[in-house]
Amino acid sequence: MTDGQGNHYGFQLPDELILLRDQVRRFMREEVKPIEDGLPHDATVCAPEDRARLRAIAEEMGLTRLTVPEEYGGNPVSALARTIIAEESAKCRLGGYNPALGAFGGGAPNIIWRGTPAQIEKYGIPCVQGRKRAFVAITEPTGGSDPRNNITTRAEKRGDVWVLNGRKMWITAAKGADYGIVFARTSDGGDGVPPQHTAFIVEPDFPGIEFHEIEVIRALSPYEIVLDNCEVPAENVLGEVGHGFGVAQTWLVDGRIPYAAGCIGIAQEALDMACGWVKQRPTRGGMLADRQAIQWMIADSEVELRAARMLVYDAANKVDAGQPGKVDASICKLYGTETAGRVVDRAIQMFGGMGVAKEMPLERWYRELRVKRIGEGPSEVHRMVIARDKLRNTDGGMYFG
Repeated sequence: MTDGQGNHYGFQLPDELILLRDQVRRFMREEVKPIEDGLPHDATVCAPEDRARLRAIAEEMGLTRLTVPEEYGGNPVSALARTIIAEESAKCRLGGYNPALGAFGGGAPNIIWRGTPAQIEKYGIPCVQGRKRAFVAITEPTGGSDPRNNITTRAEKRGDVWVLNGRKMWITAAKGADYGIVFARTSDGGDGVPPQHTAFIVEPDFPGIEFHEIEVIRALSPYEIVLDNCEVPAENVLGEVGHGFGVAQTWLVDGRIPYAAGCIGIAQEALDMACGWVKQRPTRGGMLADRQAIQWMIADSEVELRAARMLVYDAANKVDAGQPGKVDASICKLYGTETAGRVVDRAIQMFGGMGVAKEMPLERWYRELRVKRIGEGPSEVHRMVIARDKLRNTDGGMYFG
C-alpha cells in the first residue's frame, strides 16, 4: 500500500520498482488468484498446464530467472527488487509456496553458479529451462542453524569418488527433485581450526541415498535424507573441498531477506482482509470496526508491519550497496516472521469463527507462519547472531567505553 506517490510506508521507492510492484500485484490478482480459487485448501502447486501458462506469462513480463547470471540466460535484479517481488507474490492462499506456482524464482539454487562449466551445463541450465528441479540439504538431526559445528554427515575420499554417510532432516522440495546440493564434513579441524565442510551435487538415483517423508502441520512435507555409503563422483564437488561453509552461508544469507518479505506480504494481506471484514460486520450499536479492542489490534498490526518492512528494505539496500548483510538478514528474518505470526493471529481473532474456517486462507497462513519461525534458522539462533555482533562491535558507550 502506498500514498499514490510511490512512498511505500515512508520508504521512497524508485519509479521502476513502483512499476515492478504494481506489475506483480496485477499478475497475482488477475492470473494467480483465479487458478487458486479452484484448488483444494491445502494445495501446494497447481496443475502442470496452469503452471506452464503462469510461467510463460511471468517470462514475458521479465519476472523469471531473477537470481540467474545473465551469461546463463538470467534476468538478475537487485536485492530490493527481489524483496518487493517476494512480498507481493506471497499475497495469495499459497503464499508460503508461491515459487511452487512455477512463475518466479531463479530456477536453480543460486550456489550452483559457483560450480564448474560442466556442472552448470548439466545441473544449472536445465533448472533455468524448467527441465530440472533441485533441493539444498544442510540441516541435520543435531540442528541446522550452526552448520559449521552441527554438520556431522561425513564425506570420505576413496579413489575417484566421495563416500557420504549421515542424515539430513527437514529438507524442503526433496520429493521428485532431480538433484540436491548436500553439505558434509570433510575435516574435523582441531587446535583452534574449525571443522571443514564441502558441498556435493547428489542425484536421487545414486546408490546409498533414501528419502523419507516427514508429516508436519503445514501442507508441504519436508523430507529426511539418509546417506548410507552414498558414492558421489569427484567431479560433483561444488566449489573447493573444505570451503562448503562459505557456500552454505551464501545460500542462507541470500534467502533470508526475501523470506522475511514473503511473510510480511502474507500478514499484510491478512490485515487488509480483516479491515474489510470489520467495516461490514454489524454489532449492537455499530460496526465491529467501531470497537476500541478491534482498533487497537489493527493499529498494533499496522505499526509492526511498517517497522518490519523498513528493516527488510534497509537490509536489501545494504546488500545492493555491497555491504555485509549477515546480521541484517538475521534481524529481518527474526522480526519479519514473528511480526507476521502476530498479525495473522490478530486477523483470525477479528474474524472470529470464520478465521479458522477453511473457506478462508487465514488458518492455513497461521500454520505456515508458525513453521517459518523455525525454518531458515529459528528465532533464538538469530537473536544469538544479533547479540554477538552487538557485543563485539560496541565499546560500552559514554560510561563504560
